[in-house]
Amino acid sequence: MLGHYLMFNRNCEEALNIYEKAFGTKVTGIQKYKDMPPNPAFPVAEEDLNLVLHSRLVIDGAEIMCADSGQALTSGNNMYITLTSGKAEMIQQAWNALKDGGKIYLELGPTFFAKLHGHLQDRFGINWMFTVE
Repeated sequence: MLGHYLMFNRNCEEALNIYEKAFGTKVTGIQKYKDMPPNPAFPVAEEDLNLVLHSRLVIDGAEIMCADSGQALTSGNNMYITLTSGKAEMIQQAWNALKDGGKIYLELGPTFFAKLHGHLQDRFGINWMFTVE
């Protein structure tokens, strides 16, 4: 499934509430940073525990995922094209092609919520997020 991932400056939950009203939909899943297993490589500050780590909502059949960013964002670097699939080989092929000349934000690897997950910016400045369910 191809979709979009929107990143917010500490106000994702507020945006989700507005999107639910605006589009007559419901958030289909939400995880907070406090729900994440402890990871010394990814410490979470106390004041960030209630921020949105990952969420999903469907608007007229299209899935949009959203989260709060750990860094300041400006318009343009707060959106990702997402590819979610059960086909690990396809995801790995796309990852390998797009990382060449790009910038890796999170290396593609296993996570507590997916078999594989990672995100990068390709050499053209487009942000991509890949997930193998």
